[in-house]
Order: sequence, then structure tokens, then C-alpha cells
Amino acid sequence: MDTRLTEQNSKYRNLETKSIHEIIHEINHEDQTVARAVRDVLPQIQSLIEVLVPKLKSGGRLFYIGAGTSGRLGILDASECPPTFGVSHDLVIGLIAGGDQAIRKAVEFAEDDRQLAYRDLKQYNITSADFVIGIAASGTTPYVLGGIEMVKNEGILTGCITCNPGSPLGRLVDHAIEVATGPEYLTGSTRMKAGTAQKMVLNMITTTSMIQLGRVKDNKMVDMQLSNHKLIDRGIRQIMEFDPTIDYQEANTLLARYGSVRHVLNYLKQK
Repeated sequence: MDTRLTEQNSKYRNLETKSIHEIIHEINHEDQTVARAVRDVLPQIQSLIEVLVPKLKSGGRLFYIGAGTSGRLGILDASECPPTFGVSHDLVIGLIAGGDQAIRKAVEFAEDDRQLAYRDLKQYNITSADFVIGIAASGTTPYVLGGIEMVKNEGILTGCITCNPGSPLGRLVDHAIEVATGPEYLTGSTRMKAGTAQKMVLNMITTTSMIQLGRVKDNKMVDMQLSNHKLIDRGIRQIMEFDPTIDYQEANTLLARYGSVRHVLNYLKQK
């Protein structure tokens, strides 16, 4: 019997005989357990962020390494930081077993290569100034284990997000986040509850870190990239909220002139 929590048999049986109504309600019931599981590891999440933020403030970078769903979630989180917080694309970097082509289509056996993640990381000239988080629902993925092991040998701090407490990955890293999401509705399909938990934790890590780095004012994304009409409109309304004496047209003019909400607010402060 597989002892990994994420691989244990679903408590739901004969799924092919169930109605759509039954299936979606049962999935929803299981999904409601995920937030509670994440809540239980908030101290672990806090400990990791408390170590990560000083690294980022000192010029270090955050790397995610993962395979399959876990790798894709790391890339998703990393790719959302520049447009949301206006940071460099080099600050948070997501790497997936098999390279960028594996984002859309799995690369056979790439996740089984223990040397590959380290080679991927070395392309970025990783140093002890950086921080590496391995993402693996089972906590047993060779790509992730090998990468973490090798960077630790170079004195680089490490963390993990796994849904299998007591896993080899959790025992290996400096800062483990182990979310016990339990067996999946569809046995072994960790794209479901485990993937949801990983996404929730990633949201916490980067959002909290960016707030600590000063990338948020009040509750606003004042450094967001103004890459479409919706975001420009959001920026205009943020300016109007910060200074109610400014109307929509003036805010639009200021935003076009200074390029970001933060720069407009700095200008207004100096007036």
C-alpha cells in the first residue's frame, strides 16, 4: 500500500455511476477542506516568508522548481508578479521539469531526472543570495529532490510546498510547508485539492512578500503594469480614491504622464 497521503484511495467509489449533481457536490465538499488544511500550516508559511523577505530585500531572487501541475503553478505565480507588483521578471522565477514546452504538454520522464533541476537553476547563476522552493504534492519528485539537495550543498536556503507530511522533500528542506489535504476525490489526481492548496500557499508567499517589500499602498496595487484598458481604468480610479479632489480626466492625464499610480502619488505628495 502506498503510504503517501496524496496517493491514498479516495473515499468516494463508483464515480462513473454518479450523476453530475452528485459529482460536483462531492468535489465541492472536498474543496472546502483545503482552506482548513492551509490554515493549519500558517505558522510554517509565516516562518518561510520571514526568511524569504530579507533575501529579496538584499537583492536575492525566489526560485520555484516543480514538475507537472506543481511546476505549472510555480510558473503561474512567478509570471503574475511583474504585472501585479511591477517587479522585474527576474525576481521570482518558476522552473518546470522539461522546460517551457512542459507547461502545455508533459515531457516524458523529465521529472525523474535528479540532475535536471540543478542544471536549470545554474543557467540563472544561482547563488547563496537566492532562495529555492521545491513544489511537489507527494514530496517525492526526483526533479525537485535532486535540485534541492544540490543547491543546499552550495549553502542556498530552501523551502517546499508539499501535501504529504513527513515526505522526503519536507525532511530535506530548511523550511517545509506541508499541507495535509488528504486523499483526492479522484485517487491520486493531485491537480485537485493538492493543487488548490499549493496555489493558495503561493498566493500567500508572494503577496505577503511584495507587501513587505513596499509594493502595495493601503490595499492597492500601485506598481501594477498598465497593460490594458481595464488596468488603466483601475489606476485612474485608485488615484481618484487617494485624492478625491481629482476627477477622472485629470487622473487619466496624470497617469499617462507619470506611468504608474505610485509615480502619480509621489508627484501629488510633492505638490
